[in-house]
Amino acid sequence: MARYTGAVCRLCRREGMKLFLKGDRCYTDKCAINKRNYAPGQHGQGRKKVSNYGLQLREKQKVKRIYGVLETQFRNLYEKAEKMPGITGENLLSLLERRLDNTVYRMGLASSRKEARQLVRHGHFSLNGHKANVPSMIMQVGDVIAVKDNSKSSAKFKALVENSTRVAPKWIDASIEKMEAKITALPVREDVDLEIAEHLIVELYSK
Repeated sequence: MARYTGAVCRLCRREGMKLFLKGDRCYTDKCAINKRNYAPGQHGQGRKKVSNYGLQLREKQKVKRIYGVLETQFRNLYEKAEKMPGITGENLLSLLERRLDNTVYRMGLASSRKEARQLVRHGHFSLNGHKANVPSMIMQVGDVIAVKDNSKSSAKFKALVENSTRVAPKWIDASIEKMEAKITALPVREDVDLEIAEHLIVELYSK
C-alpha cells in the first residue's frame, strides 16, 4: 500500500495551514508554518491563480492528509456518506472522526493521528473487550475503547497520560487516568475543530 514517507511539514506548507501531523511540535515555534508560510519548492512563493477545480482538489487533499487516509479509502467513505441520511459533507466528516485511530487521538492517548494509527496497529487497544488493531474501524455509539492491561504499564502510555493536555470532544466520554473511553454520541459538524470546507469535496466528487 502506498504511503507518503516524506517530510510532513511540507504538507502543511502546501495546504497553507497547520495539519497537526507532528504532534506537540506543531504547537511550538519550530512549526514550519511559523517559519515559512508558503508552498514548498522553487516556485512556492510565486502567486498563482487557482481554478474552482483546484480549490476543490486542494480541500480533498487537505482532509486526506489530516486524517491520514488514501484515495481509495477516502472515496469509499464518501460513497458511504452519500448513502446516509443528512448532509453528505457532514456525514463524511463524522465517519472520519469515528475512525479508531482518530478516536484514540481525540482521547488524548497519542500526540498525533499518525502515532495513534501506529499504536492501534501494534495491538495496544481493545474495542468492547476484543482485539482491535485496524485503524479504519468505524466506532458506533456505545463502543468502549481501552488500552490493554499489559500495555498500561509501559513507559510510552505512562508518559502520554502524564503529558496529555487535550480535552476529549463531547461525543467521547474519556478517562485519561483509566486509559479508556466510551462513544456516547455521533460527532456532528460543530465537533470538528478544523478549517474544512467539506462542500468543496462534495462538489468535486459530484462532477
